[in-house]
This record gives sequence, structure tokens and C-alpha cells, in this order.
Amino acid sequence: MILVWLIVIPIMGGLAAWLLERKNPGSARWTALLFLLANLLAACFFALRHAEQATIIAGPWLAAIDVPWIPAFGIHFHLAVDGLSLVLILLTHFLGLVAIVSSWTEITDRVGFFFFNLMWVLAGIMGVFMALDLFLFYFFWEMMLIPMFFMIIIWGHENRIYAGVKFFLFTQISGLLMLVAILCLYFIHGQNTGVYTFNYLDLIGTSIPPKTAMWLMMGFLIAFAVKLPAVPVHSWLPDAHTEAPTAGSIILAGLLLKTGAYGMLRFVVPLFPMAARDFTPIAMGLSVAAILYGAWLSLSQTDLKRLVAYSSVSHMGFVMLGIFAWNTLALQGTVIQIICHGISTGALFFLVGALQERTHSRDIDHMGGLWTVAPKMGGVTLLFALASLGLPGLGNFVGEFLILLGSYPVNSTMTILASLGLIAAAIYSLWMIQAAFHGSPKEKKMIPDLSARESAALAAMIAAIIWLGLYPQPVFRTVEPALRFLESIAVPEYHNGDQTPEETMIVYHTVPGNRNIGLPHSRQGARYASH
Repeated sequence: MILVWLIVIPIMGGLAAWLLERKNPGSARWTALLFLLANLLAACFFALRHAEQATIIAGPWLAAIDVPWIPAFGIHFHLAVDGLSLVLILLTHFLGLVAIVSSWTEITDRVGFFFFNLMWVLAGIMGVFMALDLFLFYFFWEMMLIPMFFMIIIWGHENRIYAGVKFFLFTQISGLLMLVAILCLYFIHGQNTGVYTFNYLDLIGTSIPPKTAMWLMMGFLIAFAVKLPAVPVHSWLPDAHTEAPTAGSIILAGLLLKTGAYGMLRFVVPLFPMAARDFTPIAMGLSVAAILYGAWLSLSQTDLKRLVAYSSVSHMGFVMLGIFAWNTLALQGTVIQIICHGISTGALFFLVGALQERTHSRDIDHMGGLWTVAPKMGGVTLLFALASLGLPGLGNFVGEFLILLGSYPVNSTMTILASLGLIAAAIYSLWMIQAAFHGSPKEKKMIPDLSARESAALAAMIAAIIWLGLYPQPVFRTVEPALRFLESIAVPEYHNGDQTPEETMIVYHTVPGNRNIGLPHSRQGARYASH
């Protein structure tokens, strides 16, 4: 039941924050903070318990709950956690706490309702990371949308209505495409087997004609690409980031974007491996386009929030590149990049929000010389800018290095072009620091440095990004069974389509329900079949 509580506690915390704020103004912040801390402790207890006992239910799953919800349609309340889900759930709690801290003094109007929406967004995100019933997954996918929409249009900045509506339309329309794909997959599996189900583990290996598989894969891929976001469906992101409150930007960059990457890892390639293989050259081309285009636009921004937002488009291009390379090194790098981008970019949005709260501006042209009045803020911003550009010793370097290393054997040309994004990242990151914190001040401003509350949150993020840069092995060990499982259910011919029939063997994988699914595997990939 702990999987259920991980979703229920934030929902209860959001309701409590909204109701208690009416009786005791100011209590909403503490209520949300305490409920999320309690949830984090539960998640940490679960992680430590299963790390020590290495409990395996089936395949890589650490825990699961599966009860009928709407049995007439084959819909179950099916939650499960593996190593990949676990690290993303922990990241959700961590950045959720940072978002609450960042809103402590920024949000002064309708505070209870704000924290209600924030907690419900986090509950929806955790549901996305745990749902193994595709109908339930779609339910949580949509659950994230409405609270974030309210956070943007109520507590955002000048053009918040435009940004909020644009965010809603992009994500809602792409989500409907995914729903159509889910329903088609449901009916195809039912016609093939006589069993109509939304169970992810049952739908794996469904026999689908190649053209149909490509169309269904595109339905999933477009929804996840919009959330990632990938070029050319990225245009909602800079507007949403610019107009959202600081907490909204942290959740958007650190968590909502990661649901798109998670969806590609969990659903796109495993459910449609051959269609994904055929689409790989295009996907890698789009990834490189996002890396270079996002970096180029970052170089031309004077609004700090837009600069960091476009840098997210570039960095998430590396994530998509690693996913479609689909080998162990690239997938390990993808997971680290997902985590470290969430921390480093979340910290930059935290700092930009703190700077805007003090100066009432995000325009770099009106800044300069801020290091002399706020040296702690300058130093911390420099550290996270260096993390963002991929400095060795910080977590982002590990992720980007492994992605490039894993993608090079798959497509060397795209990998070389992608590496140019690292050069551009160094230019715009260092230019941001130079323009905002060094040189002569454009306007004489005396601003307070980081408070104890802000320093504590950023210190935790600094410790995390350095730890991941120097010792990422605990993350690798945690996600290894999950990544091997994902590799095993997507055929190894993903990049070896020239194999002869004699070089292919059938390996059977046991999955929940004592079913055996026969999937073609090359001898080189047979070692992944031990699950």
C-alpha cells in the first residue's frame, strides 16, 4: 500500500493546505512542507528497505499493487515501482520541496489554493512514474495538466493567460493523440488474444502490422515529445517558463519535462521496438536539431528565464538522443541526464526567481555587477551554470558523456553534431554569468543576498549535483535491473536489422501472471533474458 500512499499523501496535503489557510493564514506553506517531508521519508524508507533486501516481485519490480478498477473494460488500478521509477519518485520529492521553499515569500495571494495545485501536480507526476495500466497512466498524465495550468494563469507574470492557454492546448491535443493510440492498441490486442486489457505487461509483444505500429508509436511519441519538449513542438515551453511563478518553472523543468523522457523509455520503444528502430534516424536528427537550435536561441536571449528555458530544450535533446541510441551506456547516461538536468536547471530557475523577486526584472541588459552586492548568489549561480555546460566533476557531465559515448556507434555523424551543443552551452552559460554578475552595474541596486532558507535549499542541490558528478554508481546500481528489463523486451535487432535468421533465437521472459512472451533476441542480447 505504500505505493498508494505516495500518491494519496500529497493529495491530502494539498487539500489540508487549502482548507487550513482559510482559518490560519500562513499555515498553507508549513502544511504542504510537512506533508511532502512525510512522503519523502516514506519514499526513502521504501528505497532503503528494498535496496537492502533486494526484493523482486517479477522482473525488475520492487513492489506492485494490482486491483480491478473497471473490470468490464479490463482497467486495473495497477501501480509498480522499479529502479527507474524509484529514482524519479525521489527526484519528484526533492524538487517538490525546493519548489515549496522557492514560493515561501513569492506567493502572497490565495496561498492555500496555490499549494493545493502544487501538491496535486506532484501527486500526478508520481502516478505517471508508477502506473502500469495504460488507462491509469493516461489519467495521471491528464491530472498533471490542470493544476499546472492554474499555477501559470493565476500566479504567473504579465502574459500568463497566453502562456497558460498555449501550454494547455499543446499538452491536451498531444495527450488526446496518445489516448487514441492507447485505445487502438487495446482493441488490436483484444482481437489478437481475446483478452481486452490496458495492462502494460500484457500489451508488450502485441502483434501489430508494421504500418499500424508506426502510426500507434507516433501517437505516443508526439505526446511525449511535446512534454520533453522536442523540436518542432517546443514553442510552448519558453512562454510557460517565462510567465510561470518560480515554483511552476522548477516543476516544469525538473519534473514535467521528465515525464516525456520517461514515457519514451517505458512505452515508446518497448511497445513498438521495430517501429522505433525504423524511426531512429529521424529521432536522432530531431534530437540534434533540438540540441543546436535550443543552444542557438539561448545565445540570443536577454530574458534570464527564456535563456534557461531554451537551454532546457537543448539539454533534453541529449536525453532523446540517448533513448533512441538504446544501448546500456546511452540509457545510463539518459537517466543521469534526466536527474541532473532537473537539479541544475531547477536551481537556475530558483535563482532567477530570487533575482526577479529582488530586482523586479529578468532583463540581463539592466543587470551587471551583482556579484559585489550578492556574492553568495553569484557563486551559486556560477556553479550551476558550470553544471549546465557539462563541467567534469558535476553530474551533467556524466550524463552527456555517456550519451555521446553510447550514441557514437549507432550514428557517429549525429553524435559529432550533438557535441557542438556542449561548446554552445559553455558560451551562453558563461555569458549569462558575465552579463548579470560581473562588469559595471547598469543600474545601482542594493539587493539582499541569499537568505538562510534559500541557502539551505541550494546547498542540498549543490551536494546532489556534486555527488552525482563524482559518485553516480548508486544510481546506476538502482536502475540497472530496470534498464536491462527495458532492453530485453525491446528486440536487440533494434540496431542490427542485417542479422540472418540463423543468428536469431527465441528467448522467453516470465512476466506477472506466469505468462511467457516469446520475443526474438540476438545471441549478443541473450544475456538480458535472465529476468
